[in-house]
Amino acid sequence: MQLQEILDFLTPDHFRGNASIEIAEVKSITDASFGAHTIGWCSDKNIHVLTGLTQGTVLVSTVAFTAQADTLDPAVNCIAVENPRRAFATMLTRFFVPQPVWSQVAPSATIHPGVQLPEHVSIGANVVIEADCQIGDYVHIDHNTVVKSGTVLGDRVRIGSNCTIGGVGFGYEMNETGTYEVIPHIGNVVLHADVEIGNNVCIDRAVLGSTELHEHVKVDNLVHIAHGVKIGKNSLVIAHAMVAGSVTIGENAWISPASAIRQKLNIGNNTLVGMGSVVVKDVEDGTTVAGVPAKKLEVR
Repeated sequence: MQLQEILDFLTPDHFRGNASIEIAEVKSITDASFGAHTIGWCSDKNIHVLTGLTQGTVLVSTVAFTAQADTLDPAVNCIAVENPRRAFATMLTRFFVPQPVWSQVAPSATIHPGVQLPEHVSIGANVVIEADCQIGDYVHIDHNTVVKSGTVLGDRVRIGSNCTIGGVGFGYEMNETGTYEVIPHIGNVVLHADVEIGNNVCIDRAVLGSTELHEHVKVDNLVHIAHGVKIGKNSLVIAHAMVAGSVTIGENAWISPASAIRQKLNIGNNTLVGMGSVVVKDVEDGTTVAGVPAKKLEVR
């Protein structure tokens, strides 16, 4: 495609260069093969890297462009935007990432006959959707994922491969003989609109009521979310995190990789749980915690 097509899509603050050049590939600006027909992006802290480029197209911040434009090789096409990383991501999505083929259900998928699928869905190979599930519009479910009975998926939910959504949680009670018996889990899982789930994720159904992820929650690969958890809008739960039963996480929270949150805790809005932390107490709004056990950090 011509660079002009990308410029029309991004509507940058400034542009310097040749808008008619053909863009064929996307690479890091540190790649030795970054060439004339390549596009990449540069953060402000790495702006010094641009001085070594003699060709190609780069997205930079408007601030950096204003300060550095005269020092850059004139053969390098510069696209100046407020947030180059975000602009780069939207450009990738628009021009370089294959989109799901809607209205497509793989022949090997097993869908309960009582489940009504909307027109625009994408269901991968060997997916299983059990009875009484509700599937929203533009839902994408990748290969080998199981959606257990009663699960509700809102519009534009995306689920990766090899996930189990709505399985029975780890809840047991000791009986009179001293052995453990499973507590029936008769609740469900609700994933609201625009929730995205990575690969190899387990989200357990509630004992009663719902395990619930609200709008725009993003869950990374290899995460376990236990029964009865509630996660507020726009929160992130990142790889290898474990959220135990009946935890409530607020909005705009960041649960870092390999962290663990004890059952029945409240994690507030705008919080950050540090990498590898073990959270054993409630976390107040706007707080950063880290460590084992996790303790409040003063962020300056």
